[in-house]
Amino acid sequence: MPYHEFECSKCIPERKKHAVVKGPGETLADALPAGYLNTIPGSISERGCAYCGAKHVIGTPMKDVIHLSHGPVGCTYDTWQTKRYISDNDNFQLKHTFASDMKEKHVVFGAEKMLKQNIIEAFKAFPNMKRMSIYQTCASALIGDDIHAVAAEVMEEMPDVDIFVCNSPGFRGPSQSGGHHTICIAWFKEKVGTVEPKITSDYVINYVGEYNIQGDQHVMDDFFKRMGVQVLSTFTGNGSYDELRSMHRAHLNVLECARSSEYLCNELRVKYGIPRLDIDGFGFEPLSLSLRKVGLFFGIEDRAQKIIDEETARWKPELDWYKARLTGKKVCLWPGGSKLWHWAHVIHEEFGVEVVSVYTKFGHQGDMEKGISRVEEGALAIDDPNELEGMEALETLKPDIIFTGKRPGEVAKKVRVPYLNAHAYHNGPWKGFEGWVRFARDIYNGIFSPMHKLAFLDISKDEIPTDKGFETARMISDVNLSEEIRSSTTLREYTGKFDCVGEILKKTDYPNFEPEPVGAL
Repeated sequence: MPYHEFECSKCIPERKKHAVVKGPGETLADALPAGYLNTIPGSISERGCAYCGAKHVIGTPMKDVIHLSHGPVGCTYDTWQTKRYISDNDNFQLKHTFASDMKEKHVVFGAEKMLKQNIIEAFKAFPNMKRMSIYQTCASALIGDDIHAVAAEVMEEMPDVDIFVCNSPGFRGPSQSGGHHTICIAWFKEKVGTVEPKITSDYVINYVGEYNIQGDQHVMDDFFKRMGVQVLSTFTGNGSYDELRSMHRAHLNVLECARSSEYLCNELRVKYGIPRLDIDGFGFEPLSLSLRKVGLFFGIEDRAQKIIDEETARWKPELDWYKARLTGKKVCLWPGGSKLWHWAHVIHEEFGVEVVSVYTKFGHQGDMEKGISRVEEGALAIDDPNELEGMEALETLKPDIIFTGKRPGEVAKKVRVPYLNAHAYHNGPWKGFEGWVRFARDIYNGIFSPMHKLAFLDISKDEIPTDKGFETARMISDVNLSEEIRSSTTLREYTGKFDCVGEILKKTDYPNFEPEPVGAL
């Protein structure tokens, strides 16, 4: 077996089965690490809990909802504003978070009375908000508070409001993925089918598993509208509470993130006969194939192809520019669940980068199966890594950049490895044709940033080098880009960076360098 044992984890021999190296000619039966199991005591996992998976990942992106956690204030604070789930209602769900703020006395004597008071207080504080989601935490689950009964009392006293309850305490599953499952099933059982929608098209879909990170949903919604497809509801990015109650009237469930939301699609198929179609909004070829599949389902392939042709003609030249400069660069792909396999092959094929490692903190075996099958031989696959294992992998693999979350990303920066935020993006959206070029630009800027060169100046041992790193032209020269810049005539031709860089270069020793507005990028 190709198990990989980390030096830092030799004291925990069980961890050996959670990391593999994909060897020559090996099948998934040989190269699949153990996954989605309870965290091994002592390994200091960086996983999120099931409550986090329910509230933070799926629930909170709903835009017109008061999201209230029934538990200590730390639970809701930890799941507030850590992703860029934007919405078109002035980002209400990002600006406000709510908690019942349980204390020790509530654990002893119960907190139902306090919860009811908090629910009413929240509705009065925001009279325009008539919908609420309440999330159970470990504390309220352990003492047995009946949140459903409290919610029913409030709805009886305030008939114009509606409340959804998700009983997903942190201990419900091995990781946040357990919370994904719980909230999907709870929403289906409690709310789907309780509102009748207005149908405006012959082609109606639910867009499921889309969380509108930095505007991803807006990009895809535009494609669907150009095809004449009505998006009845989006689960849940920029999604409306009442629209999501009407999911039963769609003709097709278009599923983006299978790890978080396939449970809901499967239930809708069983009860309402709505078929499920998996798509991928990342990358020119996967996105093109996805739009064609939706078009084929409704018999409007020509509309999809028109969009593909227009977008490809506009953005492919810029993608090729970045690919020529990124080819051969080494990447550690350490995102969440589905991005592991959404990105593994396409960033290699369309950016030219080499994926030297993949990992997941909460993915299931299916995620690893698809991810490992799409990477090259020699890639290191890790399930539920901790910080020390991540550090050791960086030292061994020596990647040029990593795509991961903020916590491991900040650790990577300490060892001079640039990172891009795979969960919340750096300069998104990254979906769509233009978005994919934007992703390539972020990778390019991360790897070739002249400022990153400063990280390698050791001021702890040497005298502070005041003659290095503070002149843009000198820094660019240090990373061996001088000749490339000298032969360029416009800012867009060079890199698509800000106009001020071009102005600085123009004042130095690059007289033929003419700044040009970045435009859509």
